[in-house]
Amino acid sequence: MNISQIGFIGLGLIGGSIAKTIKAKYPEIEIIATAGRLSTVTAAYEDGVISNQTLLDNRDFADCDIIFLCSPVKFNISYLKDLKNIIKPSCLVTDVGSVKGDITQAAIEYGIDNQFIGGHPMAGAESTGYANATTTLLENAYYILTYTDKMDKQILADFDEFISSLGALTMTMDSKKHDFAVACISHMPHIISASLVSYVKDADTDGILKTIAAGGFRDITRISSSSPTMWQHICATNREEILHAYKLYIDSLNKFVEAIENNSEDETYKLFSEAKNYRDNLPVKNTGLLPQAYEFYLDLEDEAGGIATVATILARENINIKNIGIVHNREFEQGVLRIETYDQASMDAAIDTLTDTYKVYTQNK
Repeated sequence: MNISQIGFIGLGLIGGSIAKTIKAKYPEIEIIATAGRLSTVTAAYEDGVISNQTLLDNRDFADCDIIFLCSPVKFNISYLKDLKNIIKPSCLVTDVGSVKGDITQAAIEYGIDNQFIGGHPMAGAESTGYANATTTLLENAYYILTYTDKMDKQILADFDEFISSLGALTMTMDSKKHDFAVACISHMPHIISASLVSYVKDADTDGILKTIAAGGFRDITRISSSSPTMWQHICATNREEILHAYKLYIDSLNKFVEAIENNSEDETYKLFSEAKNYRDNLPVKNTGLLPQAYEFYLDLEDEAGGIATVATILARENINIKNIGIVHNREFEQGVLRIETYDQASMDAAIDTLTDTYKVYTQNK
């Protein structure tokens, strides 16, 4: 793939990270970009990532060999409509959205599906925006590529190789299969998590449930803290596949309910055992769709200043703590004190620092 210029429309966490990674690995490639705010373009220019200092019009992307659409899905579709009459025949357009059906259909309707490859880097962070973009975000993260029958297989292979060279683990599939997959392993878990929180909130008439909520409840509902606006858009754009996944989930849930209703201990054991075996064999190293929690636990004597001592030890090593607190309900977890950091490196450093003084526990989640 002969690449001399790449354009970015949208330069937030994902777009900014891809742009930074490309510039680091291929400094000879010119990168141009536009964003919602001039300050973002200015920051990227000052970083030496892009060559333009001002916001761009869509027509400024006419000479690009690749264009990354890095805005919300509905905005990306509107950009695609404008670009179809601007881009050169050899230009490849891709996006980074988590839903592929709508934009793929738009590419077909606009007659440019032979120039469009859907892209979904399955990586992210709690901190958003270009300021938090890094050259390591794609490292060992799955990056799904979707395409139609009109896409030249050699172009797909070349783009696959290019994305792989950025450190990502590529997978290719059609858009419908992708949208069903993310509905099952990302969209439905978020809906289930949010509905579980809502159900407990409604049942918690005197505040007791919130007070004694165990680590298991906190962990399974952690993703409910995601942006409501983002999930509003996802449910709107992937409605069909989410409803498909929902019906499959209800069937599975009903198996548990029926086993309990029938007092079938063998069936109950079988269902929990099968779930445990599948869960225990999930990969733990690769980045996935669900945000990761960097947390560990340690035993702590009940004495004045105990938490402050731990915090001071970590502060001396310049290790930032995101959250720290006593675990009062330890029915299913070890350790008195729970510590959460912002990233893997900080957690590893914190564990190394504290292991000599305290008994430290990590959980393979």
